[in-house]
Amino acid sequence: MCNMDHPAYHGPIGKQRCEELLGKEGKDGTYLIRESETLQGALCLCVYNQKVVCTYRIHQTHTGQFTVQTNSGVEEKCFKSLKDLIRHYKQRNQGLATHLRHALKRKMLQEQPRCPEPLVPDEENDYENVDGSGDYVVLLPD
Repeated sequence: MCNMDHPAYHGPIGKQRCEELLGKEGKDGTYLIRESETLQGALCLCVYNQKVVCTYRIHQTHTGQFTVQTNSGVEEKCFKSLKDLIRHYKQRNQGLATHLRHALKRKMLQEQPRCPEPLVPDEENDYENVDGSGDYVVLLPD
């Protein structure tokens, strides 16, 4: 759908993993955003409420705005960004089972920078071609 930088965005995690994460937190109003497993290009807003995870599908319109499928009878609203959408649903009585209170932030896996292995010259072949021809090799740019 889009490149997500929102801290509550967990990417392509499944429904079961989502429920495990939110259940482990165990606080009503805790939420995360994940990719939909069943509808390509859609996102899911998942909210923990009274030991149940409620899932709301987020769609992006052809104009780039975001909408949420909420409870029936609630007027659909469009938002310019996911940040605006989340800000709106942090308010009470907006059509979700409970208002959003706590973003369940994804844990960033911090890769340890790899140190390049030290270059150890091959004592027998320093600055010479292995085949002994003495020709230079021309390297082309990438």
